[in-house]
Amino acid sequence: MIFDGLDARLDEVPGTISVYAGRLGAPPTWTRHAEVTHYAASTMKLAVFAAVHHTAETDGPDLDTTIEVTNLFTSARAGAAPFSCAPAYDNDTEVWDRLGQRVPLRWLAERMIVRSSNLATNLLIEHVGLPAVAEIWARVGARHSVTRRGIEDFAAREAGISNLVTAADLAALLDAVATGVTRPGPIASPAGCAAMLDVLCGQQIRQDIAEGLPAGTRLAHKNGWVRGVRHGAAVVFPDDTAPYLLVVCTTTSLDDDQRSQDTDADARELVADISAQVWQARHDLTTADLR
Repeated sequence: MIFDGLDARLDEVPGTISVYAGRLGAPPTWTRHAEVTHYAASTMKLAVFAAVHHTAETDGPDLDTTIEVTNLFTSARAGAAPFSCAPAYDNDTEVWDRLGQRVPLRWLAERMIVRSSNLATNLLIEHVGLPAVAEIWARVGARHSVTRRGIEDFAAREAGISNLVTAADLAALLDAVATGVTRPGPIASPAGCAAMLDVLCGQQIRQDIAEGLPAGTRLAHKNGWVRGVRHGAAVVFPDDTAPYLLVVCTTTSLDDDQRSQDTDADARELVADISAQVWQARHDLTTADLR
């Protein structure tokens, strides 16, 4: 089996390492703990992104509709006060610079992906609603992933309301977007899926999976990380063979802040290394190697 050596090496890594690798629209070539749930971090933004596009094509309003940029959101915990998110924990200043202004949904959706904007994410969840995001997971056949609250909804977090993903479910969502470009799929029209794929290919935080690929390789990518968690989910488009899916989710227990910093660097390097190994085997991603 082409990934036996890598699988054995990952057995020695502390924490839980989940992987899904395989061609689009086909059974996976290699899976490792692909049905195990992880805290979603910013990979939950993929489901919100898909929900915004699906809603725009069904019961609207369309993506050019403008909404006001505010920083007060409905908590997922019943009876809790509205909450806000903090700019210090955001990777994008552009949405914050537009507080009090009206901006298109399309622009917010792009900032949510290419710069992983937390403020844009909460605005879009407020717009489409959490049930619309849950519908996306159901439409792609996700078995365990859930998006149950916005970012920094601490009241909901304290009540045990969390966002979870699996490598297999993230792969199913990306597969639906990528294959939906050429045929009608469960999320959006071919034109809508093509627009989504273009945004994902415009990812500016090119870490983990991207770092394991040759420079200039096209990929549609979303990553996410918080203390003890580092994930990458991508469709990779080699020039010399068919595109493939790669999702890596890592979760590690931490003891202190220094351990957190060291472990995140290690996890980022590990995801990049897995990406490099899968890239080397890209021509052989055909025969199922399930475990």
